[in-house]
Amino acid sequence: MLYHLLYHFRESFTHRLGLYAYQDVLFRCIVAAITSFLIAILLGPKIIRWLMTKKIGDRPEFHHEALNELTKDKANTPTMGGLIILLAVLVSTLLWSKLTNPFVQKSIFLLIWFGTIGAADDWLKLTANIKHRTRDGLKAWEKLIFQFGGAALIALFLHADFTKVTPEMPEGILDGTRLWLPFYKYGLPLGSFLFVSIAIIYMTATSNAVNLTDGMDGLAAGCIGIVSAVLVVLCYVASEYMGRTSHITWSSYLLLPSIPGAGELSIFYASILGAILGFLWYNCHPAQVFMGDVGSLPLGAAMGYGALVTRNELLLFVIGGVFMMELFSVMLQVGYFKYTGGKRLFRCAPIHHHFHLKGWSEPQVIVRFWLLSALFAAMALATLKLR
Repeated sequence: MLYHLLYHFRESFTHRLGLYAYQDVLFRCIVAAITSFLIAILLGPKIIRWLMTKKIGDRPEFHHEALNELTKDKANTPTMGGLIILLAVLVSTLLWSKLTNPFVQKSIFLLIWFGTIGAADDWLKLTANIKHRTRDGLKAWEKLIFQFGGAALIALFLHADFTKVTPEMPEGILDGTRLWLPFYKYGLPLGSFLFVSIAIIYMTATSNAVNLTDGMDGLAAGCIGIVSAVLVVLCYVASEYMGRTSHITWSSYLLLPSIPGAGELSIFYASILGAILGFLWYNCHPAQVFMGDVGSLPLGAAMGYGALVTRNELLLFVIGGVFMMELFSVMLQVGYFKYTGGKRLFRCAPIHHHFHLKGWSEPQVIVRFWLLSALFAAMALATLKLR
């Protein structure tokens, strides 16, 4: 909104004073991150107190007695703290991004849709007097239906954006309809059905991967912050020019897919980064508040959405390596348990609980996983030049 306000008065006010910085995407990324950080810091205590008055506390229960003993001190810690992140991201994005950009519009829809699913799931888990419900929240099939539904809407509109014919793009965004491989400078063509199907499964999977990782103080939040920083870079290089007067884009220089308009989405991910840093102020060990599904589901879906827009679906397996570890550890544990008739591959899944039970302290698990996440992010950025 601030961007549009400044643009509206560009002749009578901003140009006379020489205020051109708001037009630059990188400048707006920085101020968006600062804005969301400050909102999270300022709103955090108020939301935490509200959650405590409503007795919206976490009561972690696992099928592992030793793990229940290790997490007994977390009883009644407020959850649904993801509201802090969502509010900060939404306000910052609305203030500093071009709201006419279709990629930004879908990112806002995604946060609201998946945030609503997470909020409903958290509320049903933590409200004891809901009729005909248990503390397990939404049933798995209910949650998946809504996740698939939201992902399907985004996937269909995203495909429409990529194939839209305009005077500037008479053949549509050709790079947007291809599957791009790391270390390879050409994309593989995808049909409409395959593109939409992959996008639906992809956003649903990344949403649940972050949800599984959210089991320790600051673990999921720290890793999401690192992934968001990489997505800021990927969105920026997908469409921005290398110089104000140059017609050469970073994407053409690095042999990456060119997605006009994707640069504006970097402001959205900068807002997530700032909000995560503010949230970690209260979520670091020992946590004053937990993220809950209201935060983990939309942030995970946003991670997948950024990779889809920039055509880096396969690269996200490296960028979000920690989330992939968590997701596949659960899949392996369940598969091995069924195949062997009751034996376990890990002491507990997701895998961060396995290391906790092995004797690592919670801060050790968290910091070591953050370090792994940073390493994965550095590896992914290194591949941008190796094509």
